[in-house]
Amino acid sequence: MIATHPDSVSARTQPRSTNVLQRLLAERRPAVMGILNVTPDSFSDGGKFLDPDVAATHAARLVQEGADILDVGAESTRPYGGARPVLLEEERARLAPVLPAAIALGLPVSIDTIKAKIAAWALAQGAAIVNDVWGLQRDPDMARVVAEHGVPVIIMHNREAADPSIDIIADIEAFFARSLDIADRAGIAREQIVLDPGIGFGKTPQQSILAIARFDAFAAFGLPLLMGLSRKRFIDSIVPSPPDRRIGGSIAGNLFAAARGAAIVRVHDVAETVQALRVAQAIEAAR
Repeated sequence: MIATHPDSVSARTQPRSTNVLQRLLAERRPAVMGILNVTPDSFSDGGKFLDPDVAATHAARLVQEGADILDVGAESTRPYGGARPVLLEEERARLAPVLPAAIALGLPVSIDTIKAKIAAWALAQGAAIVNDVWGLQRDPDMARVVAEHGVPVIIMHNREAADPSIDIIADIEAFFARSLDIADRAGIAREQIVLDPGIGFGKTPQQSILAIARFDAFAAFGLPLLMGLSRKRFIDSIVPSPPDRRIGGSIAGNLFAAARGAAIVRVHDVAETVQALRVAQAIEAAR
């Protein structure tokens, strides 16, 4: 049964352990975040996991394949536009039968949402991380919810539309600075923050490629970095291919990011990514 008041005082006054993120980052390799989209219109796998039983089975598969985190979302944030906004109750109804099953698998679960009320409800169910693709800058209550629950937050760069004339690296850095100011004013501990440059979001394919190429520049913020390039359109701009045929390009990008300090990689193809990262790590260790 869904709680009537998802951000109730009892939930907000029970801060989560500050060790979740530290535990994830303790390995000497990037943590692998497996994607579970409970949506009809996500760009790569929309509609595949709307059935709760199918979604639960897929979540279990991601765990078996070696995921370290499960990222569960019920509103498409499709970066190329065209995704239908989802009302709060509809988003929560999609999540209600799936989120508990994902949490029961024992891995930290990230709630991928731009709505503070959904984040608060999911955290009350046992989610451990908030993944906000608008970096605390869309819902004015999101930073408060994150701070009062004492959980890690992924701050992703975003724009309403791509502008090929701008310096995308400077734009990402300015966005992060604004988000970090919001986080600081809300009382979010700095050690609870992860930064994501938002590959494909409000960017041309060329700008996405540049953001990957300059990924290590964002280390200047002194915070863990997440790379979320799985199956994104920039791959198609290099080698024309539909989303489900972009595994090779995704792995190439993630290995590049891992070599430049990525703390987390967010992927659809967990088994292949885990294998690639572990082989690269073993080769590097043997040098």
